[in-house]
Parts: sequence; C-alpha cells; structure tokens
Amino acid sequence: MDASAEGFLPARLYRDPALLEWERAAYLPSFWHPVACAGDLPPGHSQALQWLDQPILLSRSPDGLLSAFANACPHRGVALLADGPARACRKWVCPYHGWTFTTDGRLRAAAREGEFHEPFERSRWNLIPLPFRELAGLIWIRLRPAPEGGSSVGEEPDGPSAIDLEAQLDLVLEEAGGLLETPRSGFRCLNRPLRSDWKLAHDNTLDDYHVAIAHPRTLHPLQGPVSGYRHGFGRQSNLLATPWTGPSDQATLAGEFLTFGVPPCHHLLFWPDGRLAAISFVPDGPGQCRMALRLLGPEALRDTADAWLAEMERFLDEDTALVESAQRGFEAGVEPGPAHRLEARILHHHRLYRQAAAGRLSSSGCTPRYTASR
Repeated sequence: MDASAEGFLPARLYRDPALLEWERAAYLPSFWHPVACAGDLPPGHSQALQWLDQPILLSRSPDGLLSAFANACPHRGVALLADGPARACRKWVCPYHGWTFTTDGRLRAAAREGEFHEPFERSRWNLIPLPFRELAGLIWIRLRPAPEGGSSVGEEPDGPSAIDLEAQLDLVLEEAGGLLETPRSGFRCLNRPLRSDWKLAHDNTLDDYHVAIAHPRTLHPLQGPVSGYRHGFGRQSNLLATPWTGPSDQATLAGEFLTFGVPPCHHLLFWPDGRLAAISFVPDGPGQCRMALRLLGPEALRDTADAWLAEMERFLDEDTALVESAQRGFEAGVEPGPAHRLEARILHHHRLYRQAAAGRLSSSGCTPRYTASR
C-alpha cells in the first residue's frame, strides 16, 4: 500500500503514556543509536552515559579496541562509573561493594569472595555486553540483542525484533558513499529538552514542506529552492538531497547536501566538505523529549565549529517553537490534516512505525475534540 494513502499518525499517538511505555521498552531499543563521538574516546579511556534511561559504559583499550556494556554492577546494579566525559581508566571498581572489573568487562575480584552463601565463580558475574559499531565517526549502540538470524524489524510478542545496522542505514550506505569514511573529530555537543513527544520532533525534522516558510533565513538558504530537491527512500532510511556549492574558497567541494532520516529517531546531515551533524530525539516522558545534537568534521575545520553550532541553533530554535506548539494542539484534541507531497518522508516513517506497532495502535484510543471540516 502507498504510504500516502494511510496518511499521518493520529494525534492520540503523540500523547498516550501507555504507548510511550512500549516505545521506550520495546520499539526504540530494537534499533541502533549513535550515542557518542568515536574520537571523544581515546585509547585507554572509558565513558559512561545514559540513553533511553539505560546506563551505558564505553571503553577503548590501549590498543584501540572498543567495548560496550551495561553500566551496572551485576551484584546490586550500581553504576561503575559516573556519567561524564571520557576519562583514563585501567579498571572499574563498584563504589557500593568494591567489586572490581577489567575494562573488557571481566570480574577481577569481589570483596570477601569466600564468604558468599553459595559457591562463587567470577566468570558468572561479568558485565553485560552491548552490541556496538563504529561508523561515520560515531559509536552506535543497540540496547536489545538480535535474535539468531534476525535482520529486520517485525512484530514479536513484546515488540519488534532487533535490526542490523546495515539494514537500518540502508539508504545512507547507498548514497553517502565515501563520506562515511571521512576521518572526523567531535566538535560540539548540544542537549536540549523539548516539550514535545519524540515522534513529533522527529516528524518535524523529516518535514520538507515547512523549510522555506519557517526557516527563510536559516535552513532554507542552505537547502535552496524546492525545485532542486531530490528525495530517496530505502526500506528503513530516507533522504532529502539538495545542491550545495559551498563557500567561494571551496568551489571544488560542490556537491549535494544530504539529509537522512534514520529510524527510529535520528537524522544524519552530511556536507560535501566532510562535516556531519547527528540529531536524535529521545523520549523523556509523556509529551517530553530530549534533542541530542553532535557536530563532527575533519580536524582542519575545527576553527569553524562555534560558528557552525550557532548556525544550527538558529534554525533549531525556530523548530523548537513549532513542535512545542504542535504538541499543545495535539494534546487539545486537534487532528492532523492532509499530507503534502513534500511531507513524504514523514509518511515513510509513519508507515514503518505502523508496521512495528501493529495491533497496539487500535487499542490506543482517544476521541478527538477538534477536527477540521471536510
């Protein structure tokens, strides 16, 4: 079925606490998430962070090998390392009972090992590993292991099955080409709370209909006239490509500015000069989410990072006002109207979401209080 025939998701799905609980527990963890900049984790360092309320512990060995674990001691669940920037670590010691782990996740010692009520075997109490990958200068983590032989999202009793990163980034791998291999450093990070459901913020960043109207002096000059838009659709990810000529002193870098929508809640923006902006929308609670922005690029462009961040913040400020206003409208019972052809990337995402959520949508009921006359 054509995604346009199904229309937008109904407003009730942007304000349903029970559906949000399923999204956080089952839907979102089945995908890969870019949680950190690879260059921000040097050899011999570890970093702790939170994603989807899950504590994550990243580590890079002195010889450069990456590892990822749940940041929770298997004894009583306490975090081994506090959240923050990467720091040099040779071991992790639980601050609660002193269990000590190597940075490849193995239990090295437990305090008073001979006094447990049952025979104690260290090998049974290693940290829980998480699937991880490095791609395009980002560290990607999946919070849910894939079933044997699993490669695509489909309905399981408690949610969609896990997906392979290559399947999730299908169109990115096809279209971005050598840009994925560009050496990049992490330049800037920005975390911003939004009074909006994560799906609405994600929809907005897929919305190519509003750019010329809502961003006339910010994003629109970068993307250019609608006549130059080129759209692409994979099984999972989608694309808006627009001509990019670059500054006059970088004429040889003329090409396309690539804006990818990646399920479930991510956006990858590639400039021909090697810069990459990664934007994610992570739910914080009903009607609330957090926008995570990461700016990466070739080291030679580091001096441009502050100006680039300021440029990004200007149009993100405009979007923040729009999505928070739309959330208030949806919570008042307003239903979305007809879809425009320039909103095809939203419809693409909505179709994938419907397929994953299956029967849950029909049970997520709420009668609209305001509907437009037809």
